[in-house]
Amino acid sequence: MKLARDQVSDPADAEARRSVAPVICYPVETLPRPDLAAYRAAREGWEKVDEVVVPPRDARCFSVPAGCFFRIVSIEGAQVGDLNLWAADDLDERFFSGKTRALNGTHVSTGDQLWSSLPHLRPMATITHDTLDWYGFDQYGGSVHDVIGTRCDPYTHRLLSGQDYHYCCHSNLTRALAHRLGRPKSEVEPAVHDVLNVFMCTGFTRDTGQYFMKASPVRPGDYLEFFAEIDLLGALSACPGGDCSAEHSSDAAVCHPLLVEVYRPKAPPRGWTSPARNAYGRQHGE
Repeated sequence: MKLARDQVSDPADAEARRSVAPVICYPVETLPRPDLAAYRAAREGWEKVDEVVVPPRDARCFSVPAGCFFRIVSIEGAQVGDLNLWAADDLDERFFSGKTRALNGTHVSTGDQLWSSLPHLRPMATITHDTLDWYGFDQYGGSVHDVIGTRCDPYTHRLLSGQDYHYCCHSNLTRALAHRLGRPKSEVEPAVHDVLNVFMCTGFTRDTGQYFMKASPVRPGDYLEFFAEIDLLGALSACPGGDCSAEHSSDAAVCHPLLVEVYRPKAPPRGWTSPARNAYGRQHGE
């Protein structure tokens, strides 16, 4: 959070410096784009092969083979979810929210891809449908499905409140991953990473630049749909903040379950191949 501008007087050329036009850091005109028409056509005749209910204030893992679809569905009431993704065969390759944000923007929707961590840097999943794409950006600068928040965690909760809370999304994801892999929580915790905040409505305040949340517009029946570009292991936490209209990391909010559905198409999308890991040779100069 920037301090109020009362520390230093404006220089003579302050307005000229402020008026410099911005430059997009990562122009994406050369980035290969997914063929959404082919993805949509692949839904024809698909078969649901799995579903996982994520209880309130808890998390569950799920698997999605490359070439399949999965949906995160609101089923009972307004509820946000924190999503982690890993390559199924390598926990070191995980969802990279920072690079996804740099390439797509602060919030994601249909056609955007979720990218994996360095040195792998390849699309893990493509968003193929978003029933909340109508929301856009509101008068406060808020939008849905952000890649700017980190995940609620017990360490920050302890720092700010002096209290312990064990059902933050970080802890939920840690428990779920430990249970799925049959490994101690302390061993798998480092693999838990910054999330895609599914259904969460967030932004930055215009005066102080602080991260804010507001009541999610999600309603039962809404969903965010993905196509798995590689074999995926996922974990989803039903956030203890419920719809995140007031607070998180407590038992005060009304919370609801979320549903993960996995669909297998009759055939892969036309022309699709699973992306290889990034081709950079890792020389890193002399």
